[in-house]
Amino acid sequence: MSSGFSGSSDKNVSRAFWITGPGEGHVREAPVVSGLPDSNESRVVVQTLWSGVSRGTESLVFNGRVPESEFERMQAPFQEGRFPWPVKYGYANVGRVLEGPDELIDKTVFCLFPHQECYSVPASAVTPVPDGVPPERAILAANMETAINGLWDAMPAVGDRIAVVGLGVVGLLVSWLASRIPGTRVTAIDTNPARASVAEALGLTFAAGSSADDHDLVIHASGHESGLKTALTLAGQEGRVLEMSWYGDKPVSIPLGGAFHARRLTLRSSQVGQIPPARLPRWTYRKRLALALELLQYDVLDHLITGETAFHQMPETMSRILAIGNDTLCHRIKY
Repeated sequence: MSSGFSGSSDKNVSRAFWITGPGEGHVREAPVVSGLPDSNESRVVVQTLWSGVSRGTESLVFNGRVPESEFERMQAPFQEGRFPWPVKYGYANVGRVLEGPDELIDKTVFCLFPHQECYSVPASAVTPVPDGVPPERAILAANMETAINGLWDAMPAVGDRIAVVGLGVVGLLVSWLASRIPGTRVTAIDTNPARASVAEALGLTFAAGSSADDHDLVIHASGHESGLKTALTLAGQEGRVLEMSWYGDKPVSIPLGGAFHARRLTLRSSQVGQIPPARLPRWTYRKRLALALELLQYDVLDHLITGETAFHQMPETMSRILAIGNDTLCHRIKY
């Protein structure tokens, strides 16, 4: 293998997008190798091809809405800086291996790395993108991983009547995966009519709302308090409501009166940072990510990518990409 850590200073300097204040960011020079790498650990140098912007979590970070109590838990694997800012943040990076172990040279890989043109990480931190998955679609891997973990937590069964409230990328992926379980009836719900065409392209039944309260399972992924209230009204007797949204520092009020107790509903949270305990004896984070990438082989998932920006334009476009009410789903960055 090649070490990748010698040569001219230019070779070891890249550019990265940093969030520098509330709703603002800049492209700055960044070292290809951050910190002091362990010389005994196999590393790779990756040239970024594409990265993806997470409109949920990255919006909270971009606008300084990460509560201080969550500063540590909210750190991305290769984040630099500390919340609220300046911080280099992101976790959907797809690139080509320039240097590293022979078996990875020239491979397209996914890494939980921020928006940066070129970087070095331990070889164990990258996952090869399977043949048949285009690099520009592989940026959805982090969202797919979240959707997989959500369904592991929710444990849908054959024939379940399922409602998914909130059709961002994660909500759509959850709906799509759940609809592939035999016998399920999945209703994909969002108040934004622009989501209908994407949901229908994925083969889903779209609704702007629902009065039915017979659902075995309701999954909430809208990120809005009103969506959670809707989710609670849709669960049938002994039904389960899974909360996948994270609200940052925003207080949330939910109606636990009314029929909540009479229906004996279960409300639980799901977070991708931890594999459900029942699966830990058999699954690792690396295996889960490999599964997420494998599931991205379907061309229909290209409907989830609705915008593209060149890397150097990020400082001018991030506010628009992350704006509330924006119909963008996944926005990809081209390098």
